[in-house]
Amino acid sequence: MKKVLVILAVAALILSLAPSAKAKPSERLNFGTQLNAAECNTSGAKLVINVIQQVIQDIDSGMAGNYWAYDQYNRHIQVWQLTSNSFCAVVKYTGSFSTVQGTGPGGTGTVSGGVTGTMEGGYRTTVFTANLKAIPEWKTKGNIGSFNYGCDATGRTCDDTVRVFWGDKYFTDINGFDQTWWGWVYHAGDNGSWVNSSDGNSGDITGNP
Repeated sequence: MKKVLVILAVAALILSLAPSAKAKPSERLNFGTQLNAAECNTSGAKLVINVIQQVIQDIDSGMAGNYWAYDQYNRHIQVWQLTSNSFCAVVKYTGSFSTVQGTGPGGTGTVSGGVTGTMEGGYRTTVFTANLKAIPEWKTKGNIGSFNYGCDATGRTCDDTVRVFWGDKYFTDINGFDQTWWGWVYHAGDNGSWVNSSDGNSGDITGNP
């Protein structure tokens, strides 16, 4: 009997020391189809921009209009030229976030500062017209470097000399630039998941780290 009790005690100790399983993501976003290159890369299209941009210290807004997290991510910008002055873009994001204390992104509760998680998603543009610069301000292929946006969620400010619209670096006379589809999904383990998308919003990220 003593052996059984010892075995049970050891098993209980092992279970108590084992890391707790993280909750499975409660919200999902099927962005693969929407951000597929084929949506822009139609017959005769030419890939004219294909770059990766690293961004740090960006801020993210929630449903209550609050800045709820700091983001850092890789942004993959791809642009296809359809005719001499018409273009289509797919922009993908992959990164992470750390929360700011306050209202959660979905607006259903509060979140402490320092809750971390992953984020991914992006957007696809409508067909827009523009003139491609003969000498773009950023290179058109490969890694264009790291950009510190220097955002302050409390002061609601960023470094606007760095946090600029990428399109202005490649084009002039941009018209009709809009987002046909956009969406991001955020996962924070036991603290929940949040989807922010043109298809609808769902979930929230709340609680303590």
